[in-house]
Amino acid sequence: MTAPKRTPLFDAHVASGAKMVDFAGWEMPIHYGSQLKEHEIVRSDAGMFDVSHMTVVDITGSDAKVWLQKLIANDVAKLGFEGKALYSGMLNEQGGVVDDLIVYLTATGYRMVINAGTTEKDLAWMDKQSAGFDVKLQVRRDLAMLAVQGPTAIAKVCSVKPELADAIQALKVFQGLPSGDWFFARTGYTGEDGLEIMIPADQAITFFDELKAAGVAPIGLGARDTLRLEAGMNLYGHDMDETVSPLEAGMGWTIAWTEGRDFIGRAALEAQKAAGVAMKQVGLVLEGRGVLREGQKVVVDGAEGIITSGTFSPTLKHSIAIARVPAATGATAQVDLRGTLTEVRVVKMPFVRNGKKVFE
Repeated sequence: MTAPKRTPLFDAHVASGAKMVDFAGWEMPIHYGSQLKEHEIVRSDAGMFDVSHMTVVDITGSDAKVWLQKLIANDVAKLGFEGKALYSGMLNEQGGVVDDLIVYLTATGYRMVINAGTTEKDLAWMDKQSAGFDVKLQVRRDLAMLAVQGPTAIAKVCSVKPELADAIQALKVFQGLPSGDWFFARTGYTGEDGLEIMIPADQAITFFDELKAAGVAPIGLGARDTLRLEAGMNLYGHDMDETVSPLEAGMGWTIAWTEGRDFIGRAALEAQKAAGVAMKQVGLVLEGRGVLREGQKVVVDGAEGIITSGTFSPTLKHSIAIARVPAATGATAQVDLRGTLTEVRVVKMPFVRNGKKVFE
């Protein structure tokens, strides 16, 4: 077994009292004492997550645009100005999700952020698909990445970077701001406002310490998971994978059906649509006792689905889940909780946005 990799912020986590665990081959903070407290800090104030284990890939070359139009299901032609971001699935020929990612337009081409656990697979797939295209992929392990999230996140980043405050405050959601070797993007994975910031690795700890001094609390992976689940956001390898299409995983909105653009997996998705998509993604709410967990069976009129992510919601004070269920599922379903079929409500996600319950 190879030892877990460490991000440029490893020493800062240890100094902040983090409990470190192996996550996708990286030594990462699961919490700094209390996952629940960290969750509540992000919902009410501001917290920061080390996401440097994710992989930044810069894409250049004269064919970069047409190659990306083939590679991913969303269309980079939508990226109208430098820094604009797009969320997409990267699919296989069968329409399954190889990975979900964000891609930005840059001054020299494009910048893509892919998941840590899928990096080797993704890079091999991208390399294979680049045959015949003038495209160059540069993995940016010289960068660290911090997500600062919460209602006061942007104000606190601006207090640390006053010279960029006006430009950062002018950013709209899913827009990025290049500043020398730094890149500030108004994106995130929590259902709160905030920024994801790419920085040279050798400046990461200083910035982390400055944010901490400005009142931004370090937050571990445990709270990151409960926050994203409340926000109804997919986690790769749980809510979708290579056997699940975006149409079955609540990602239909990320597919650009631009006429004449033949992206990988398009034919399979069109066939699935024509035949009728058998499964759909929904939110489940259990307001009584018990906790919904990944892998539990969902029963609807004799047909079955499955919970793909489930937890106790710290904000709502009851259990919630993301599930893949038969397409005909209505307002209620049953979940097999330790052998007992228990009634749950079926709701439209997200569960929580900006700290407040949003489903009916």
